[in-house]
Amino acid sequence: ARAGIKIPCALVGAELPPSEVGGKPFQIKVGKLRGVESNGMLCSGRELGLGEDHAGILELPKDAPVGEDLREYLHLDDQLFTIKLTPNKADCLSLIGIAREVAAITGAALCVPKREPLASTINDRVSVNIMDADLCGRFAGRVIRGVNTHVATPTWIKDRLASAGQRSISPLVDISNYVMLEMGQPNHIFDLDQLKAPIEVRWGKSGESLKLLNEQTVEAHLEGMPVGVVADQMGPISLAGIMGGDRTAVNDATQNIYVEAAFWWPAAIAGRARRYHFTTDAGHRFERGVDPQLTISALDYLSQLIVEICGGQLGPIDDQITHLPERKAVSMRLERAQRVIGIPLNIEQVSDVFKRLGLEFSVSGQGEASVFTVKAPSYRFDLDIEEDLIEEVARLYGFENIPDHPPKAELKMSAPQERQRPVHVLRHRLAHEGYQEVLNFGFIDSQTEMQMGQSNPIAVLNPIASQYGVMRSNLWGGLLQNLRSNLNRGAGRVRIFEIGRVFARDSSQMEAPGIVAGFVQTKQVGGLAYGYANPEQWGTPNRLVDFFDVKGDLQRVLTPLQLQTKAAEQAHPALHPGRSARIDLCDQAIGWIGELHPALQQVFELSSAPVLFSLNWDAICDVGLPAPTEISKFPAVQRDLAVVVDQSVPAQTLLDVMLAQRQPFVRKIELFDEFRPQKESSSMALHEKSLAFRVTLANDRDTLQDKEVETSITALLDALQNQCKARLR
Repeated sequence: ARAGIKIPCALVGAELPPSEVGGKPFQIKVGKLRGVESNGMLCSGRELGLGEDHAGILELPKDAPVGEDLREYLHLDDQLFTIKLTPNKADCLSLIGIAREVAAITGAALCVPKREPLASTINDRVSVNIMDADLCGRFAGRVIRGVNTHVATPTWIKDRLASAGQRSISPLVDISNYVMLEMGQPNHIFDLDQLKAPIEVRWGKSGESLKLLNEQTVEAHLEGMPVGVVADQMGPISLAGIMGGDRTAVNDATQNIYVEAAFWWPAAIAGRARRYHFTTDAGHRFERGVDPQLTISALDYLSQLIVEICGGQLGPIDDQITHLPERKAVSMRLERAQRVIGIPLNIEQVSDVFKRLGLEFSVSGQGEASVFTVKAPSYRFDLDIEEDLIEEVARLYGFENIPDHPPKAELKMSAPQERQRPVHVLRHRLAHEGYQEVLNFGFIDSQTEMQMGQSNPIAVLNPIASQYGVMRSNLWGGLLQNLRSNLNRGAGRVRIFEIGRVFARDSSQMEAPGIVAGFVQTKQVGGLAYGYANPEQWGTPNRLVDFFDVKGDLQRVLTPLQLQTKAAEQAHPALHPGRSARIDLCDQAIGWIGELHPALQQVFELSSAPVLFSLNWDAICDVGLPAPTEISKFPAVQRDLAVVVDQSVPAQTLLDVMLAQRQPFVRKIELFDEFRPQKESSSMALHEKSLAFRVTLANDRDTLQDKEVETSITALLDALQNQCKARLR
């Protein structure tokens, strides 16, 4: 401190920023210092939160008005905006870019400062050779001699950098960062005396390395990704568009500098910094696209600020261009824009949007058939296709101004079709029922295949073993072998299943990719249950698994599909003829269920008959899910019918005849009793039997009347009498 300077003073009651993150503010109170009463405190920049300088009291400019509130004088109450940009909006990565965007949105006038370029005072140049045009499209630079790096960075630059989250480093670095933030053009300043001209702009070579400004030493060549460098005669001095090198960095001893600004192709910069595990402001901008027409004006502005603040003599600008991006015209149909945005638009509205955005455009056609042809400016890398222009129209129109039209269609929740359900759902459900999955070869021995009912198996031309000589036509052969193997190892209760392909001959099958002519392969689900119906438990007696146990398992597994079992006229040759059935789904046969044929039970040396099942998964997928209907509000009616038929007539035949009548009020018919006489009587002969059926009837719209019930029952009885020679008992 010295007499005559102007400094900040915190009076009693003032609160200073906390000394550490998360701390409490420091309040100035009346106190004593060396026995003298203190009514305030003279502050350093660090105590005011204006920097890290804590060496002495913050000295203010000589023209600072005494008594003015420091917050107002230093504009400490300035508002800060945090702007989060999408990757395509590289044109807004600068103060001018944001101003341009705000002007377009609000309609305010855009005032871009106009600066006259400074005349060169010396003729010094640095020779530059752009060796790889796919790396750099434009490179400009100039020499400045006699700069003073000991001057202080002006407060207004420091304050603006601090507002943008940048700390002050040195006058040259601060000016470089400031120009980048204002104009969006990254630049770099080299110490000319450390530069060994000429300069080459090229891809890095294998074996080259570079110590960067962040003191990290990196290889100038990445595996699978070339890296651009600026190099002198001693090697790389900068990672192109990312960060400068330590050898040519400016410092307090620097007197002569070389400043450069360039256009690096975005594809040549993208991803490189991340491969080195860091990011930079320059790389962030270049990989998104920097205006190639901005290079010279940004370099002029940078030179002007350096000369004004640090002094020096300017050399001429050396501007080299290989080739720059060509912005092709993009067309937008008015009708298409209306359909995508969902609002009516006219030529005047769209023209106003494009004018506010500073886009050059022309209009052809009239009305909704109008087509806008737009030439994007050099700073808009995101305008390439019609949808980009539609987005601009919607954005400037205002998303909040687009009316919300809720869908008018009735929304219904519906279960997906069975074909959309993965087969893994079936796996999980079978496992939940206690079945374990097995996986067998698609081959099997010919003897087992013939035992399963296939008299003409498909032979394998070059089998891997004798027991794999033919293709399987069903899954049961492999499952029975799995069962036998488990029983040999001490298992007593076995439940297994398999999901796999089975093969059959089909002369109609044509040759196709992955398909052999004359053969078809379908996905099948097969399984078996053997032993006790339930795990042994001391509190309940056990019994062997039967047909109805496995049928119940399948009904739960295939929920909500309603499968039915029907006695077939021709039973499957591998199943017990009296204890097996065909599985139907929506009147379509999809598989079989039943006990193993007694003859095969002896072949496989089984003490009891396993219950087997097979399902055609492809056929199940073709069946739609049942449509839910509202439960009737009216009570159902049940009638029992006991009819006498010859013992040779299967009960299934009577069920089929009654169901075929399709009576409107009949909902369900169930067989609940069978009686066979032990001796002949007046009502029944020895060759006859009595079958009792329970018929459930209902009317969904009204209470069922007796007349309607009698009409339905009479129709069922007439059909049984005519087709099955049945009589009412």
